Amino acid sequence: MKNSRSESYAQAGVDITAGYKAVELMKAHIARTRNEGCLDDVGGFGGCFGLNLLGIEEPVLVSGTDGCGTKVKLAILMDKHDTIGIDAVAMCVNDIICCGARPLFFLDYIACGKNVPEKIASIVSGVAEGCVQSGAALIGGETAEHPGLMPKEDYDLAGFAVGIVDKKKIIDNSLMREGDVVIALSSSGVHSNGFSLVRKVFRVDENGENLYTPRAELGGKTVAEALLTPTKIYVKSILELISKVHVKGISHITGGGFYENIPRSIPKGLTARIDKSSVRVLPIFDLIAKEGNIPERDMYNTYNMGVGMSVVVPGDEAELALSVLAEMGEDAYVIGEIVSGDEGVVLC
Repeated sequence: MKNSRSESYAQAGVDITAGYKAVELMKAHIARTRNEGCLDDVGGFGGCFGLNLLGIEEPVLVSGTDGCGTKVKLAILMDKHDTIGIDAVAMCVNDIICCGARPLFFLDYIACGKNVPEKIASIVSGVAEGCVQSGAALIGGETAEHPGLMPKEDYDLAGFAVGIVDKKKIIDNSLMREGDVVIALSSSGVHSNGFSLVRKVFRVDENGENLYTPRAELGGKTVAEALLTPTKIYVKSILELISKVHVKGISHITGGGFYENIPRSIPKGLTARIDKSSVRVLPIFDLIAKEGNIPERDMYNTYNMGVGMSVVVPGDEAELALSVLAEMGEDAYVIGEIVSGDEGVVLC
C-alpha cells in the first residue's frame, strides 16, 4: 500500500490513502472480536472463517442483513459515532438468534461522503463492541467513499451476519400450543426502528433545542441521548435460555412493532394474546406518543414499546425461564399467552 496513491482520484473526491489509514485505526477494535474461527487478518479480498462442527449433526447456516435506518442521521447531528455500530450488529444477530442460531461472524459496509479515518474507526469501534456482545467475529467489511452522491459529513451503515444451528434444534414454532406463555425481554429504548417518525415528532432535522434539553421524564437525559441509546443485543441470554428451557418461538420486535413481528413466530390457528397493562412501556415512548399525538395502535404498530424481544415457552416452564433470564441480567416478565385463533396477535 506504500506506493498506492492517485492524485487524479483524490482531485475527484476520493482519497484512497484515507481508506488505508482507517483500516489501520480500526484494527485494534477488530482484534477484540477474534474467536476460534478466525483464520486471517482483515485486509484481504475475503474474510475466512473456520467452522467447528463438533457436536452438530446437521449444521445449518443462518444469515441476516440490516442497517440502522435513519437513526444514523441522529448520530451525525450529535457527532457521536461510537455506538451506532452496535445497532448495526444488533439488528442482524437479534434476527438470526430467533431460530436458535449462534452468530459466527459479521461484516460491515460503510458508505460515506468523505472518508475521515478517525470517524470511520469510531464507527467500527461500535461494530466491534456489538460483535463482542454477541460472540461474533468481525472478519471483514467495506468502506466506500461516495463524493457527489452524499454530503461529505453523511454516511450509512449496514451489516451482514452468519450463524449456525443444528437442524434438529431450529426454533420453528411447530410445537407451540394453547396455554403456552409469552415472555417479554425489555428493550433499551427505541432501538433502530421508526426513526423517520421520531425525526418528524422531535423535529430532528431542524436540530432544535428540544432535542438537547434535559427532560425530567427521561431521567435527566436529553431526547437525543435517549434516542441514540444502542439497540440491546439478546444473543447470549437467548442461547442460555434455549439450553435450559423448551423455547417454542422467538420474535425480535423491530419495524412494525407488536402487530407485525409477534405473528411471525406464531403458527396458523394460534394467536398471542398480549395484556397491554403488563407491558412496561419506557418513558421515551410515552413522550413520542404525547408530542406527536400518535394513536396507541400506531405506537404498537411502529415501536417495540419497551419489549425488544418476546419468547414463547410452556406454561409450566415460565418460572424457570424468568429465572434463567434474570441470571443473565435481563428484565423479563410475562405479557401474555397463546390462545386459539387466526389473528396472530391480539392486544387487550
